[in-house]
Amino acid sequence: MKKSAIVLIAALLLSPAGYIFAQQTHEEKVICELAAKNCLNRIEIIQKKVKKLNDQIKKGSKTYSAEELKKLEQKLQETKDLLDKLESAGK
Repeated sequence: MKKSAIVLIAALLLSPAGYIFAQQTHEEKVICELAAKNCLNRIEIIQKKVKKLNDQIKKGSKTYSAEELKKLEQKLQETKDLLDKLESAGK
C-alpha cells in the first residue's frame, strides 16, 4: 500500500514538470528561428559558391592547368556534398 501511494505521489508531482519543460520560452523560439534563417543563408552562400566553381571549371584549360582544374573539381564535389548535408538536415 505504501509503495503504490509513493508511486502515485511521485506521478502527481512529476506531471506538471513535464509540461513546464515541454514549453519553449520566447528566447528559445527566437534562437530556433535565427538558426533556421542562418542555415538558409548558408545554403544560399554555398549554392553561389557551387555556381562560381562551375563557372571557373567551364573556362577549362585556356585558363587553368590540368592540376588546377582537378583541384577545382575536387573543391566543387566537396562543396556539393556540404550543400547536400545542409539541405537534408533542413528537412
